[in-house]
Amino acid sequence: MARFSKRVGREVLDGHPRLPEWITKERVKLGGLHAMKKDLRDSHLHTVCEEARCPNRTHCFTHGTATFLLMGEVCTRACGFCSIQSGKPRLLDPQEPRETAERVAALNLRFAVLTSVNRDDLPDGGAAHFADTVLAIRRRNPGVGVEVLVPDFLGDLEAVARVVASGPSVFNHNTETVPSLYPEVRPAGRFERSLRVLAHAKEMGKALYGEAFRTKSGLMLGLGETEPELMHTFEALAKAHVDILTLGQYLRPTRHQLPVKRYVPPEEFAELGAKAKAFGFQTVYAGPLVRSSFNAHEVAEMQGISIA
Repeated sequence: MARFSKRVGREVLDGHPRLPEWITKERVKLGGLHAMKKDLRDSHLHTVCEEARCPNRTHCFTHGTATFLLMGEVCTRACGFCSIQSGKPRLLDPQEPRETAERVAALNLRFAVLTSVNRDDLPDGGAAHFADTVLAIRRRNPGVGVEVLVPDFLGDLEAVARVVASGPSVFNHNTETVPSLYPEVRPAGRFERSLRVLAHAKEMGKALYGEAFRTKSGLMLGLGETEPELMHTFEALAKAHVDILTLGQYLRPTRHQLPVKRYVPPEEFAELGAKAKAFGFQTVYAGPLVRSSFNAHEVAEMQGISIA
């Protein structure tokens, strides 16, 4: 018999939540993408699509979108939801910005998303490396859309400003979950710090580029959050002037990460998306397999951002 909690995110069957049909039927095989994956690996570049075992990597690859993982594959933090290795990272590769730009051209991408591991070991958290990569892509691939999905830079607003000044199409920073779950989901993160990062990016981006500049954030559902907590989080993100919000189902990458408390059904995602939209976001993208960079090109086009 199923046990239910009042918290949004908990439905347990036989002690563990079962993968529902609306998740399994949407999963796609990666067999047809070996050439692209081999090309990425041969170039010694990393994609978060592969490193974090994203369930949507086939979809994104076949729609001309890839999310590049900058600054190595070792993170200085150990978030409860993430399968990326934690430890002491290597030195930055100064050739990575140029090589990433070349790979965007070689793969004929229409939209490139740049993210990274947390690099708390660096004075600027890797902000200059982000900026250099955006500029390199712009020079090599005129017209290609670029979204940055950045860490919180430990709240360094000068680092935020440096990334914004490089001219990304979209500035994205994920809050990931509701504040009460940060100790287990993002133990080194701070919800208010993330809000400051997003608000500052919006303020500076609007000053530099006008109303066309977009900010974005995303949440994972199914970790144990309540609906009132979600409403509070939506309100806080709206007050930080976030333009685009993504809501997706948390899927446990391996047994070493936090367990799923509940699989939220598609109709509930639709309802939560409508409630979020009422807070004033320009775009809300909600669904079980939605990820922060999933259909990034489509979300950008919905915002009127020109993509080659």
